Amino acid sequence: MPGNSGSDPAVVVGRVSGAFGVRGWVKAVSFTDPPVNLVGYRPWTLRRGDAEHRVDVLEGREHGSAVVVRLQGVDTREQAEALKGFEVTVLRSQLPPPAPGEYYRVDLIGLRVINLEGAELGEVVDVMETGANDVLVVRGDRERLVPFVLGEFVKSVNLAESRMVVDWDPEF
Repeated sequence: MPGNSGSDPAVVVGRVSGAFGVRGWVKAVSFTDPPVNLVGYRPWTLRRGDAEHRVDVLEGREHGSAVVVRLQGVDTREQAEALKGFEVTVLRSQLPPPAPGEYYRVDLIGLRVINLEGAELGEVVDVMETGANDVLVVRGDRERLVPFVLGEFVKSVNLAESRMVVDWDPEF
């Protein structure tokens, strides 16, 4: 992540939503596009609160809008149910490079945000999905919500310098 050079942050790519069948398969909501890409990331680190453990994906497939996956060491419905609610994370380095002009949310978190006049607005602390477009949560002297619309509001993103330039009034 910018600002943490040398680190390889965990990226949430899905969430276990419950058991599937009686042989230990889990059903997962995928945050990847297409959803079945979740199966290809290996290994997974499952995380809920302070609990975290690595699991190997043995096989999986799309099932409706979710995916179903068989994990090593998870052989019963009860074991699969115990994983409900865990986030599925992978290391940032496991993700393919984004296309030009596209960014992973994890890469935007921590960027310094300045406007066209050079006023420091703060740091990106979150990226919210709204349906129409993503919105940057920028925290500085106060919190600002800046639409992540390249060209219109977001003028440049420089990951190497951990900086983003936006067309945004500091009073807004």
